[in-house]
Amino acid sequence: MYPDIAMYIGGEWRTTQHTFPVVNPSTEQVIGQVPIATPLDIDDAIAAAESGFAQWSHTSPKARAELIREATALLRERQDQIGESITLEHGKPFQQGQLEVIRGCEFFEWDIGEAVRTYGRVIPSAPGVKYIVHHQPIGPVAAFSPWNFPMSQPSRKIAGALASGCSIILKAAEETPAGAMHIAQAFDDVGLPAGVLNLVFGVPNDISAQLIPSEAVKLVAFTGSTAVGRVLTGMASDNMTPVLMELGGHAPVIVCEDTDVQAAALTSAVRKYRNAGQVCTSPTRFFVHNSVYDEFVETFTQRASETIVGNGMDPNVEMGPLANERRLAAMGNLTADAIDVGAELLTGGNRIGVTGYFFEPTVLANVPATARVMQEEPFGPIAIINPVDSLDTAIELANSVPYGLAAYGFTNRADYADRMVERVEAGNLSINTLEASLPETPFGGVKSSGYGREGGTEGLNHYTIVKNVSHSIEIV
Repeated sequence: MYPDIAMYIGGEWRTTQHTFPVVNPSTEQVIGQVPIATPLDIDDAIAAAESGFAQWSHTSPKARAELIREATALLRERQDQIGESITLEHGKPFQQGQLEVIRGCEFFEWDIGEAVRTYGRVIPSAPGVKYIVHHQPIGPVAAFSPWNFPMSQPSRKIAGALASGCSIILKAAEETPAGAMHIAQAFDDVGLPAGVLNLVFGVPNDISAQLIPSEAVKLVAFTGSTAVGRVLTGMASDNMTPVLMELGGHAPVIVCEDTDVQAAALTSAVRKYRNAGQVCTSPTRFFVHNSVYDEFVETFTQRASETIVGNGMDPNVEMGPLANERRLAAMGNLTADAIDVGAELLTGGNRIGVTGYFFEPTVLANVPATARVMQEEPFGPIAIINPVDSLDTAIELANSVPYGLAAYGFTNRADYADRMVERVEAGNLSINTLEASLPETPFGGVKSSGYGREGGTEGLNHYTIVKNVSHSIEIV
């Protein structure tokens, strides 16, 4: 039921003697082994990516799109198989695993449609002179994807690179490797030229220390924690290599007094515990106007306490386990710290059972600013609900952390919405919806939440270079 994991380098599958175990977070049983790349494997991947880029960058956008479309069709056909693999290695409910496969396919489909429209321009000039702007593939990409979305996160980076004409070396997460391997399998099945897509696993520090300083690597694309992103950005800067960094968040939700409180609370509670809260855009810090605070808290807490938690293969389950034991310990520590400094625990706060990394959907209210969870992204099923006396206070609190990836607001007033648009510090602001990222929209953060954008027209810009050509008919 779970695939044999292998690396994909230069169009060939390979394994190594040394491996990491893949653990099912619902059962704590080992379900597979991930090969650990050797320095020679990384050297081979770099050489393969250089060779692949030489061919792929000179393949027409239309031909690239056709091949990517064929691979995407295979992924859609295999969504049940891939979704099951994701549930086994990550723990999320099977239906959410299926939806993640579809979302990954949508990234490919959007990017190939946009790549054939990566237009240049002609700048007006004097007679006999032409100024022409070209967009060309930047080169081999070193990409790093996280464990929380095993399929869609690798898809986003592979789609941007391949649609733009770049080759890519993807270091996918060792804890959830199957999603990325399924993508590589689909491209192998449709005949992607060798070296265009390379997939490796291993010790993150060792791989990044070898990949990023390479002269062959022309872009570093990373999704993960702010701490690691800072390190990788520093390594890339030594070589003047551009970076695309999608880093951590701590998303605020502003609930104004004029909104439909019941609807806002219910949709917030459902979205908060999706993927067990292990989402960089997860709504976490709720700032609710005093006049509707009690109603919001009651409705949200009731829905949170009713969330069905269990093995993701159970069709009735709404929230699976945390992905690993580290996250389980982190949730307990953050909850205990908040209570110690005066927060109210309204529901949850404990591990469920003794087998599997299950943690109760948790709601903390009236959380003091000194609590760690007010500044640290929990990346788990913890919601913070605090009262505020005005929209201005809510915006001030929303901006009080060093992160600015996603933010949300609930209001029916145009002036409130306009004030949020102008003043909330976030790369993505959603009003009356908790959807922060779509294939057709640019996604990324400000402040410590990263640099650059994925998705939309802006997302492909990072995978290209801008070349200006000045052409005079006569020598001048």
